[in-house]
Amino acid sequence: MSSPEIASLSWGHMKVKGCSTSYKDCKVWPGGSRAWDWRETGTDHYPGVQPADLEEVLRKGVQTLVIGRGMSEALQVPPSTLDYVKKQGVDVRVFQTEQAVKEYNALVEQGAKVGGVFHSTC
Repeated sequence: MSSPEIASLSWGHMKVKGCSTSYKDCKVWPGGSRAWDWRETGTDHYPGVQPADLEEVLRKGVQTLVIGRGMSEALQVPPSTLDYVKKQGVDVRVFQTEQAVKEYNALVEQGAKVGGVFHSTC
């Protein structure tokens, strides 16, 4: 099963190839995607992305996880979250969201087992 390409990104709007829904923030993994609802885990820009935000994607067997911090990189990614991902044996890459989408799509094109979480506003 391959990871879906992110078809488009603009402020507050993301479209995943093969999915009729558009997202503000999203999670993607081999074979699927869904909205990333920060309320599920109590996430906010600070302290930022928590391990609980990533568990669902990591359970899908990804080898690389890409995190998009927002258009202005307002979303923080604490070192403890990065350590958590690395301890799962997963390579983690963190970028401003436009760059994160480029990195993610490049990995998809290479056939990598890649997942991601992306914040599409600040």
